[in-house]
Amino acid sequence: MPADWILHVDLDQFIAAVEVARHPELRGCPVVVGGSGDPTERAVVATASYEAREFGITSGMPLRTAAKRCPDAVFLPSDPPAYEEVSERVMLVLRSFPVVVEVIGWDEAFLGVSCDADEHPEALAEDVRGKVLAETGLSCSVGIGDNKLRAKLATGFAKPAGVFRLTRDNWVEVMAHRPPDALWGIGGRTATKLGALGITSVGELARADKAALAERFGPTMGPWFRLLALGIGDKTVEATPYVARSRGRELTFQRNLTDRSEIEEQVATLARRVAQDVRAEGRPAVRVGVKVRFAPFVTQTRSVTLPEPTAEAGDIERAALAVLSRFEHGRPVRLLGVRAEFHRPDTKD
Repeated sequence: MPADWILHVDLDQFIAAVEVARHPELRGCPVVVGGSGDPTERAVVATASYEAREFGITSGMPLRTAAKRCPDAVFLPSDPPAYEEVSERVMLVLRSFPVVVEVIGWDEAFLGVSCDADEHPEALAEDVRGKVLAETGLSCSVGIGDNKLRAKLATGFAKPAGVFRLTRDNWVEVMAHRPPDALWGIGGRTATKLGALGITSVGELARADKAALAERFGPTMGPWFRLLALGIGDKTVEATPYVARSRGRELTFQRNLTDRSEIEEQVATLARRVAQDVRAEGRPAVRVGVKVRFAPFVTQTRSVTLPEPTAEAGDIERAALAVLSRFEHGRPVRLLGVRAEFHRPDTKD
């Protein structure tokens, strides 16, 4: 449904906050979650508490690097089932309000709000923050917008534990001077390519020539980047439950793999485990991807669309091995991953 206001609720340092709630003695300490919780092993940071982030620790960073930056940090293993359980509790709290709730991940959701002209969405946002805190013990930030893009970006200005409104009225003031990758949907690589065109700010991207953008980024993506810079986004919030878009498994090796047959064996094993997850999900896979992290820390991904949707282990394994063959051979491998993607009903075939 189109909403008068859209609120984006984002739980603050969600995984770390769940762990601190389970271990209150860690409150105020630098906490890093990832892998088995052993910083001497090869694994990456899933999340870090704000105290740990002050040392420059970020998600995706090797645990060993995190340990060097903050030797006194507390390292904990990742526990996805626990995070899912807490997430469900939070979403139940959000559904207790007179809003439409669209869950988009463990730790975030859009709320579609219909209200009278004299009502202020900030009041609702504060009520949401208060109730989530009271019933789950977790802090959240709330972005308010007149579409999903602006609400999502507003949350970044609200963190931590705040409320911020970003609409057409203050879009230029807040966003025009920021780099293009401040936008939701534009990453660092795209920002670099835009910079090569002389576009170094959101304001410049909003004024960019559509034809030039289409020529550089394609007829779909180029103009879309310009729409992002103008703050144009979806205004519809759908009351649909969160549905996983994919299931994946990955494994970091304590010693680099160099033998091709061993690499293939590991990918086959991961693919069979993913197939089990796919069957448990009850939806067939339509695409299979493989991730390879070469030593020292170069990550590449490849994927292929399956001839037809399937949950058969043999089909997923063969597809994963076919994708693996597209990678460069002969380089030491420190991590392998296999992912099966499901059909998304909101996209066109």
